[in-house]
Amino acid sequence: MIEQTILRNLLTNEPYMRKTIPFLRSEYFHDTIQRTVFDEIFTFVQKYNKCPTQESLSIDLSKKKLSDDVFKGSVGLINELVPEEPATDIQWLCDQTEQFCQDKAVYNSIMKSIEIFDGKAKEDVGTIPQLLSDALSVSFDPNIGHDYVKDSEQRFDWYHKKEKKIEFDLEYFNKITDGGLPDKTLNIVMAGTGVGKSLFMCHCAAANMYAGKNVLYISMEMAEERIAERIDANLLDIPIHQLRELPRDVFDKKIASLRSTVKGKLIVKEYPTASAHVGHFRHLVNELKIKRNIRPDIIYIDYLNICASSRMKASASNLYQLVKSIAEELRGFAVEIEVPVVSATQLNRSGFMSSDIDLGDTSESFGLPATADFFIGIQTSDELEEKGLLLVKQLKNRYNDPSTHKRFVIGVERSKMRLFDVQDQSSINRPKEKAEKDQDDTPAFDRGTDNRMKDKREFGNNWNF
Repeated sequence: MIEQTILRNLLTNEPYMRKTIPFLRSEYFHDTIQRTVFDEIFTFVQKYNKCPTQESLSIDLSKKKLSDDVFKGSVGLINELVPEEPATDIQWLCDQTEQFCQDKAVYNSIMKSIEIFDGKAKEDVGTIPQLLSDALSVSFDPNIGHDYVKDSEQRFDWYHKKEKKIEFDLEYFNKITDGGLPDKTLNIVMAGTGVGKSLFMCHCAAANMYAGKNVLYISMEMAEERIAERIDANLLDIPIHQLRELPRDVFDKKIASLRSTVKGKLIVKEYPTASAHVGHFRHLVNELKIKRNIRPDIIYIDYLNICASSRMKASASNLYQLVKSIAEELRGFAVEIEVPVVSATQLNRSGFMSSDIDLGDTSESFGLPATADFFIGIQTSDELEEKGLLLVKQLKNRYNDPSTHKRFVIGVERSKMRLFDVQDQSSINRPKEKAEKDQDDTPAFDRGTDNRMKDKREFGNNWNF
């Protein structure tokens, strides 16, 4: 009944047609004849931007290669689509049509999911939550864009709205990001093997949880227990090599003290290397919501290059496109679930040997930094290691001016998997060619008049466990 009403009004009611045609889909019409008529109406509207006539539809159908039964049935249906008197209320009709679209989208997604479960479809099981999510999100959205002049007041309000961000416990990072990481963003840390990619993410994840945020840490490289071990060293203030020697009663006491002060959740999930993609991550987020009532505020993925792509298979000949695809999928994932995603990537061979890395030193694909919102490099040297420091360089920053504080150092306490702020930035050794080209590149740490910036090691050692 509703299908025929929709088709009649698409043919005879232009205001209705313009409101609904962008949201209607051929697959919503399960009857072959109704679907055939809809396809012809849709094609005509796309081409001529107006409602077709019964005559034009019949002529167009006669040019199609259709079976006799489908052709006769379609022409018969068209002839039945005459205007109703009096005309149906357009708002009621649009509401009914929206409900029709939602019901059909859900039905189709369920049937598709069954096919995937039965192995009759090429899609992975991990895509099922997205199918259902897309179906449930079907709606007639009246918003068709921002009118620059008309919507200026809304724009002004947006300028003065405090943006939700996930803050760092490292003040220099808060400076360069203008207060932390915003939702719907992809943030990348690049470093060589063993320099501190995972250490950086573990530290930040621990700090986020300690600050009351829900954190999801996805590991594609290390076991869940290894990641948790690093978090223990960081939060319990115990060198990682001493954790195995810690008596059970002491460990339990420290965990109890931590539990009483920490309000956030930290979930660590391990996947085999190169086995999981955003479809699996999306499913995991949905499972956490359903089974534990946990919604992540931020997601760490360790690390990007050893994820899989949901769109293409890995091969030695397509590494550039593969990594680019993974980066695009992760950023889309961040936008979809409205949280910041933090991941990492390796330096290439030339970058590993360089004293001054840049975006061109990204391993395997320049498409990665092109997709990221925030991109930093972390380097070390024998001199810096002796001082317990890491050199950080901004490579891309959509949140703030990357030329300000382009390079700075942070402290590292590797035994406790912990990073901390340092006030003295004199340890930065800039390459001569860079110093000559960019005299203002050396950061000057802004302590402010109240000198509030303190060494985080002092803070870390004063936790009451």
